[in-house]
Amino acid sequence: MGQTVSARSSKAISGGVHTSRQHDSAHKHVTGAAEYIDDMMVPAGTLHGYLGLSERAHATIKSMDLEAVRAAPGVVDVLTAADVPHNDISPSHLDDEPVLTDGYCDFYGQPLFAVIAETREAARNATQLAKIDYEDREYKIDVVEAMEADYPHVTKPLKLENGDVGAALETAANRISSEMRIGGQDHFYLEGHIAMAVPGEDDEVTIYSSTQHPSEVQHMVSHALNAPSNAVTVNARRMGGGFGGKETQGNQFAAIAAIAAKRHNRAVKIRPDRDDDMIATGKRHDFHMSFDVGFDNEGRIEALEAVFAARCGFSADLSGPVTDRALFHTDNCYYLPNVLLTSRPMKTNTVSNTAFRGFGGPQGMLGGERVIEEIAYALGKDPLEIRKINFYGENDRNVTPYHQTVEDNIIERIVGELEGSSDYQARRKSIIEFNKTSPVIRRGISLTPVKFGISFTATWYNQAGSLVHVYQDGSIHLNHGGTEMGQGLNTKVAQVVADEFQVDLETIRITATSTGKVPNTSATAASSGSDLNGMAAANACEQIKTRLVAFACEHYGVPEDQVAFVPNHVQVGNQLIPFPDFIKQAYMARIQLSAAGFYKTPKIHWDRDKGQGRPFFYFAYGAAVSEVSIDTLTGEYHVDRVDILHDVGKSLNPAIDLGQVQGAFIQGMGWLTTEELWWDDNGRLRTHAPSTYKIPLASDRPKEFNVQLATWSTNKERTIRRSKAVGEPPFMLANSVLEALSMATASVADYRICPRLDAPATPERILLAVERLKKG
Repeated sequence: MGQTVSARSSKAISGGVHTSRQHDSAHKHVTGAAEYIDDMMVPAGTLHGYLGLSERAHATIKSMDLEAVRAAPGVVDVLTAADVPHNDISPSHLDDEPVLTDGYCDFYGQPLFAVIAETREAARNATQLAKIDYEDREYKIDVVEAMEADYPHVTKPLKLENGDVGAALETAANRISSEMRIGGQDHFYLEGHIAMAVPGEDDEVTIYSSTQHPSEVQHMVSHALNAPSNAVTVNARRMGGGFGGKETQGNQFAAIAAIAAKRHNRAVKIRPDRDDDMIATGKRHDFHMSFDVGFDNEGRIEALEAVFAARCGFSADLSGPVTDRALFHTDNCYYLPNVLLTSRPMKTNTVSNTAFRGFGGPQGMLGGERVIEEIAYALGKDPLEIRKINFYGENDRNVTPYHQTVEDNIIERIVGELEGSSDYQARRKSIIEFNKTSPVIRRGISLTPVKFGISFTATWYNQAGSLVHVYQDGSIHLNHGGTEMGQGLNTKVAQVVADEFQVDLETIRITATSTGKVPNTSATAASSGSDLNGMAAANACEQIKTRLVAFACEHYGVPEDQVAFVPNHVQVGNQLIPFPDFIKQAYMARIQLSAAGFYKTPKIHWDRDKGQGRPFFYFAYGAAVSEVSIDTLTGEYHVDRVDILHDVGKSLNPAIDLGQVQGAFIQGMGWLTTEELWWDDNGRLRTHAPSTYKIPLASDRPKEFNVQLATWSTNKERTIRRSKAVGEPPFMLANSVLEALSMATASVADYRICPRLDAPATPERILLAVERLKKG
């Protein structure tokens, strides 16, 4: 029956929460055993698709001769807009994003048709045979040019306002007006976009998609097919990276594969080359920020007015919420008593930009840091001094531009501890002395903070579901609505389930995300994956445990307080029953051992029309110190040392969280230094391959890289085990790199002038800034 309590082992479970465990697929990643969609065995007779792309930035298509394409070897079909039952996949539901464009093109690389062939090579080769006659139209690639030409907004702008900014600017002791360009970024996921559609009976189709948002793909495919959502099942076991680029951008590939699969009753797979993937899919929005700031003689901000204009592309996609979030994070850690922030989501003749780690927050935060930097150089002070004097207070000076009170402020402690542990002040003095005598190499150092709000600003997305089965042998099946893209979400959620039942992590089997198991899922985005899905899984476990406790009480005649889940056992009175044995007993007694869990984030609300509310459940904090060296003759530079202290609350898995902080910083560093998107005068993206688009290499990592988690932090809100989100907030720690480069550059003019570096600060931009400052 079981052991007595006195015989019980005190050993804790293996792999519970707050312990470091490796990613559940880590061994598969390094051995090549992890199965991605292109690795899957395909059904017999599978066809392959490839997109035919436009070669104009903006044009009317006078004619499109596809006869040679249709006649090419191996070609089975050529799809055009006329073959799409419902030709729209706009995630904003604005009917502005066709599956295949009809009669016009709005950017260079827009999909015009799709070739379906017996092999991928045949489909790809056939796309080059199309004869298309264009009538060119005026186009604008750059966001400033689009504003000057009165191009429209792709969606309604947002305004955040608090206080009287006009009056405060007029009376401020000091005032600066300036502007900054903030570049975009390609996601450069290791696994490109891919989808495979397998037709079923009647109107049914199963989609295997590399997507962060299976329910979005389900809805868009059903919409394109004019079929109900219940006819489309989307499966996603894992992605080889996403970073936001697979939140909406996979819709097009899945829809084309599904349409062709249903037309020919054969499976269809579509996977673009890296070049075409980069050309035809959206990226991080680049911004132009202009601002007017008033401040006192100590550097305390009295008023800020800023406009953030974004290159959004030809359609809305997610540009509305992205530009909204840029405004939400302009304040970063700083109290702005009088503020007016405005977004301008501009239409341009480029691919529609989309979600990317931080979702507009990095651009807004970087703009806010430029304001701090301008004040510091104007007053001849260390930017850290200006940062500290403007920090949010704990009991006052704590209301954001969107009227949310900051209730969990720990930034002073974070910055104070990092300032001491990194020896910031002594190093800064040493660098200033070094720069006085160094003729060529100049060094810089910067400490920048991060405050990042956690929740979807579209309130309805803050919900999640899960499905948990406990089988007769005590093994557990876990499914949830989140998607795994290498970030360790599945491992963390499995740890939550293990902790709930007090069983070893190896007891849990994680299965592919499927709309057929958990419906109406939200995107795995906004750093919310663990928060939402962990809580939903815990809710399912609680339901099952409630039934099991009731069974134990009835079967063994004990009160509830004498039933407990202990490591790999269930304690009932003075007995310890092995978990599998107890589950078998419950099954024999016909106890339901399965549950669908659900969670919705409490307390949040947002009124976009008023620009007021509580859009974020809580904030995550962090800070970084970066030290750099630049060559003033070439503009080349090295990141010499980085120290980070980051807040993840009470970490679910410290090893995975540490990896997320390190990876986010390096990706952010790439965005601000080497990753430059460049279009030629014809509107053609020229940085569309590793040869021209330069992400950081292993050799680019800081020579000394010290990363610590704030182990003393715990979330004041009731999140999953009091943890905090970690996916996006540390990305912005890389702001310290740009600020350090700025200091090194400013040294050539004795720090009298703000270098006003645009991002990315490529070696060319560094060199030009050095030459400009030398001339005064």
